[in-house]
Amino acid sequence: MLNKNFREFLKLLIDHDVKFVVVGGYAVGIHGFPRYTGDIDIFVAIDRHNASRLERVFEDFGFGQLGISEADFRQADSVIEIGREPNKIQVLTGIDGVAFATAYANRLEIDLDGLRVPFIGFDDLLENKKASGRNKDLIDVDELTRIKRDG
Repeated sequence: MLNKNFREFLKLLIDHDVKFVVVGGYAVGIHGFPRYTGDIDIFVAIDRHNASRLERVFEDFGFGQLGISEADFRQADSVIEIGREPNKIQVLTGIDGVAFATAYANRLEIDLDGLRVPFIGFDDLLENKKASGRNKDLIDVDELTRIKRDG
């Protein structure tokens, strides 16, 4: 289900004990509405320890030369992107409608390609998509609402 780059990046996050949850299109798919997405979205805690771990992940992933530092991961509501679709990785320090502490507390851990990957929980994902309000997110809201209603 995961391409090689996404799996490697997730493995590094897990190996470095980064606090994160997968959000976005991959999370929508896990919760029952698989659709195309050209990236993987990773929502991270912005505390100092997590930021330091993320800096090491980027170095180990081969992006140390970009000059991304711990400070970049401590700024609220920022997006750090690497790669291009369909292999783009987005690291988010904020998402619409849901605080990281809430998303992390309500996370759903899924076995995926031999990794135990934390995903945003269903209700938090629905709240995030509603708050985002983009057309594609509203389509996700409709589908997720249908899934919740139909059980």
